[in-house]
Amino acid sequence: MHLNRSRSRLRQRGLSFIGVIIINLLAVAVFAIGGQSIPIFVESHAIQKALDKSKEGASVPEVRSIFDKATQIDDIKSVKAADLDVSKNDEKVVVRAKYSREVALAGPAYLVYRFDLKSK
Repeated sequence: MHLNRSRSRLRQRGLSFIGVIIINLLAVAVFAIGGQSIPIFVESHAIQKALDKSKEGASVPEVRSIFDKATQIDDIKSVKAADLDVSKNDEKVVVRAKYSREVALAGPAYLVYRFDLKSK
């Protein structure tokens, strides 16, 4: 019976201390990047809403004015009214914004998000 106990101890598996540290470092990195990325996606949603609202304008200056007011209300910093591409497609106003945002990772490494949003 004593031999069975020693054999069962040899079969036990688990994480080593270094394995636990590596898993924790990965979890911290994911949460750090996610914490910096969430505001970027919240702002992109606000920009999309502003684009949808600004297409109600009849002229390019009016579209830009409506978008500019929405940027002040929603505190949008990534896109300015002058950056918008305004066009007409089958008598509908189409407003488009292309921009990118960066998240600094470590040293020269960055995570870049590129957005190409268009009014619906």
